[in-house]
Amino acid sequence: MLEISEIQKILPHRYPFLLVDRIIEIKSGEKIIGIKNVTINDQFFNGHFPGHPIMPGVLIVEAMAQAGGILILKEAQKQGGLVYFMAIDGVKFRKPVVPGDQLRLEVSILKRKGRVCKMRGEAFVEDKLVAEAELMATIGSEKGENDENPSNGNN
Repeated sequence: MLEISEIQKILPHRYPFLLVDRIIEIKSGEKIIGIKNVTINDQFFNGHFPGHPIMPGVLIVEAMAQAGGILILKEAQKQGGLVYFMAIDGVKFRKPVVPGDQLRLEVSILKRKGRVCKMRGEAFVEDKLVAEAELMATIGSEKGENDENPSNGNN
């Protein structure tokens, strides 16, 4: 189990973009389960959507990716390192996520080769699957260095 202070040692993300509040399970090299408590105080609800707040799907995918990043970085012992998105496939959104929901992020490693990792992410509210995706990422060489990234999208 990892609390927020430990997560912040592993991931470089900070408010308002840190989307993992707690890790409740981790199996090194295999799987991680994280929690994102969704509250009306989350900054994105100001504009998405006034009067009908829904967590943006892209941020649900980002939360899954951050949980996967924790798994990868913890295993590689690269605290504060960078993980870059390379690809996102098969994304499906099944149910809106709203303030008051607790998002459970389950990410499993499907394949790993060198610094590149393919993962499957699923997001649940209670026991209902709300989103899923396959994520491909690579570990940056060192924090702050300009790494070559085929997708040119740093996350």
